Amino acid sequence: MGRSQQTFSKSEKEKKRLKKREEKRKKMEARKLAKEENGSAGIPLAYVDHNGNLTDTPPDPSMKVKVKAKNIELGIPKKENIEEELDPIRNGKVSFFNSSKGYGFILDTATNEKYFTHISGIIDEIAENDKVTFELEKGQRGMNAVKVKKA
Repeated sequence: MGRSQQTFSKSEKEKKRLKKREEKRKKMEARKLAKEENGSAGIPLAYVDHNGNLTDTPPDPSMKVKVKAKNIELGIPKKENIEEELDPIRNGKVSFFNSSKGYGFILDTATNEKYFTHISGIIDEIAENDKVTFELEKGQRGMNAVKVKKA
């Protein structure tokens, strides 16, 4: 005598599929009824104003700005040669330092950017909330703080 090919999980999946189909049909009918009652065409229009914000009212044509096609840059603009600062030594504060693992992060006081530092780039012994001076060096994942000294 053969066993039934209909298992519990198969029947549950079939029930879920039918339930989802029924919910979808109900939503579609509800949208049709709302469209008939409101008389709207469905999706309302959205406009972009002169500041680039989305609004429901058309923008003022007097605020329109003409842009020449040749002034539009496609892609990433070329990186300009940024001259190094005269004083490469920066000031900062140690926001996190794990001496057992040998790394930490320094918060630059001028730019409020965090820089990674490794124990190999530290001259004086530091701890969290110490004020330090450091230099930047390009690392694998961005700029790293090196030659770190207590201020």
